[in-house]
Amino acid sequence: MNMLLKALFATAGICAVTYAQAATVTIATVNNSDMIRMQRLSKTFEEQHPDIKLSWVVLEENVLRQRLTTDIATQGGQFDVLTIGMYETGLWGAKGWLEPMKDLPADYDVNDLFPSVREGLSVKGTLYALPFYAESSITYYRKDLFKDAGLTMPEQPTWEQLGEFAAKLHHPDKDQYGICLRGKAGWGENMALIGTMANAFGARWFDEKWQPEFTGPEWTKAANFYVDTMKKYGPPGASSNGFNENLALFNSGKCALWVDASVAGSFTTDKSQSKVADQVGFAASPTQVTDKGSSWLYAWSLAIPSSSKNKEAAQSFVTWATSKQYATLVADKEGIANVPPGTRKSTYSEAYMQAAPFAKVSLSMLEKADPAHPAAKPVPYVGIQYVTIPEFQAIGTSVGKLFSAALTGQMPVQQALQAAQQSTSREMKRAGYPK
Repeated sequence: MNMLLKALFATAGICAVTYAQAATVTIATVNNSDMIRMQRLSKTFEEQHPDIKLSWVVLEENVLRQRLTTDIATQGGQFDVLTIGMYETGLWGAKGWLEPMKDLPADYDVNDLFPSVREGLSVKGTLYALPFYAESSITYYRKDLFKDAGLTMPEQPTWEQLGEFAAKLHHPDKDQYGICLRGKAGWGENMALIGTMANAFGARWFDEKWQPEFTGPEWTKAANFYVDTMKKYGPPGASSNGFNENLALFNSGKCALWVDASVAGSFTTDKSQSKVADQVGFAASPTQVTDKGSSWLYAWSLAIPSSSKNKEAAQSFVTWATSKQYATLVADKEGIANVPPGTRKSTYSEAYMQAAPFAKVSLSMLEKADPAHPAAKPVPYVGIQYVTIPEFQAIGTSVGKLFSAALTGQMPVQQALQAAQQSTSREMKRAGYPK
């Protein structure tokens, strides 16, 4: 309170009361359903912490990544909490751009976090982000449509089998499409799905000498399968569809098959959101010639940039939002099946497993995902649906645009692959690989 106000209060005979100004924590997050729920439930945090005010910036996935990358690289300090994944955490933590997550309260129980998630968010044993939810990829399908068509989904399908199922279940005249897959360009959008598909076909991003292999037989088979299947049996406008768009299509009953993030399980079975909640089946993410790298591993996590001016308040929020207490709050308010999955061993209680029909296959995929061995052939990198090098964000997005162009018919698949080979080779040479 300034001196003038104090003087006015004194003149009026009013006792001056000093009010501490609340710290404003600006949170940048993605427009996924779990994050929107977190924003809604964060009123509880603000009630518990009247000295902290939360300000939200909720963005589409590609836009979020661009904004955060620019801000962190320039040390812009626009945000106090960043929603990022394993890819960014390892790279940015190593550069000193993120605050280490130290001095966490005992009841946070770091040892309850799955080891693969902790390792993916750590640099030399130090956590640089706390996981909000973790996911692999699984296959969603309509049990009623399969039964009517006399089809049986294997526990472990192949991509070729899914293509055959899609052909039999594709009825666009009824607004029913055989299969829905990501088509929106982006390293974390279409390339997350296409990357794991390519792995299943035996492909890899780079050989042991850091040379890309897009014109090889494995990528060629995977890319042709993807484009052919989506053109024949996918929904119209698929090149604009990412996770959220395909979730909406599936929940409205327009997709017979969908392969995507395991985190969608609770939303496909929520009757308030899904018209087909009682008819959803779950299977493993498809393989083809190998199961190595056929399902991804990712964790949307909360980190604090070193440029934050409210680090202490930010850590209070990040700790709360990723805690067991938050999981209990979600279970109480939204139902136990809606607890953010994939991060904590304690989540997978008997009650959760019974309430969440997707939990068994999701947990199995999470446990099998191995970022250190993502391909059938040896690779010089870590990461399943991404490559943990700084150059990958630009490379993956560039290649994603080419696949999107092939999907829309702007160029043949082979031309897209040749262009991907040339642009990636050029970028890697410019960056000084092999190192």
